[in-house]
Amino acid sequence: MANVSEQCEEDNYFVRELEKNDGSVLKVNQCLKGDVGHVVWDAAIVLGKYLETESFLNSSSGVSFWTSKNVLELGAGTGIVGLVAATLGAHVILTDLDDLQQLLQKNITENQALITGSATAKVLRWGENTTDVLPPPDVILMADCIYYEQSVEPLVETLKALAEEKTCIICCYEQRTEGVNPEIERRFFERLLQHFQSEEIPPDKQDPEFNSPEIRLLHLHLK
Repeated sequence: MANVSEQCEEDNYFVRELEKNDGSVLKVNQCLKGDVGHVVWDAAIVLGKYLETESFLNSSSGVSFWTSKNVLELGAGTGIVGLVAATLGAHVILTDLDDLQQLLQKNITENQALITGSATAKVLRWGENTTDVLPPPDVILMADCIYYEQSVEPLVETLKALAEEKTCIICCYEQRTEGVNPEIERRFFERLLQHFQSEEIPPDKQDPEFNSPEIRLLHLHLK
């Protein structure tokens, strides 16, 4: 795979804007060239906007659930989901492979004025040592991570290594019906549900504008 510094010279960036509920706007750089992680996918938008819903707001105090929470995003790509959490007060570690680190850091830096918690980019290869991102987070975020057949087992092993009883995993993904995608999805959940229990979030609990019948949103906890 080519190095992101080769892929993303200044004239190869294009920006996806995401307006938050408070009217502020995240500006997320994407790359014209690169692998699937270099662009913002619809599931990431759905998950990012879900983090702002009333489900995560204390109705009596008005304080966001995300304030001071320790959050880790897996397969962060551009970092848009984790950045939303960081703007809501969470302390977020955005993780992905080496070739996404430059893009992640650029997006953290350019949205720093909106961040009320913190955001850090780190390398994490699924199935390998997780020491660098411990202690276990309160919440793990993952958007459209169920994509490659060879990543199914390493991803499940990483989730097992990172999660504690208290940890909530919020998983959002687009159901794809072509090629090998249905089989990859089936295998992933077959392995995952041996260790985790799953609750699907209905559309009426998601953002009223940013949801789709093709995009599933789940909460997962260790059994």
